[in-house]
Amino acid sequence: MIKPVVVEAQDDHQIWVEFDDGEKGLIDLSPMLDRGMWRALRNRTFFETVRITPYRAIGWGETDAFDICADWAYREVTSVNTEDSHQQFSHA
Repeated sequence: MIKPVVVEAQDDHQIWVEFDDGEKGLIDLSPMLDRGMWRALRNRTFFETVRITPYRAIGWGETDAFDICADWAYREVTSVNTEDSHQQFSHA
């Protein structure tokens, strides 16, 4: 199970994420800021509260109600999409 070990807010609504297997990179969240709950991240002060939750997700604020899945973040950093990883594992 991949776990984020470092997460930091960056400029332009990006987050820097490092994972326990050494993978690391930026995730640009700006394309999502016009949708639903993602609008909350427009607030820079709130955006900077990013942290790793006790459940290995990447979250904001004091509760676990607003977070993104570590697996999704890992795919964003490594550019591995669900379809590619499914094919990789199903042919092993």
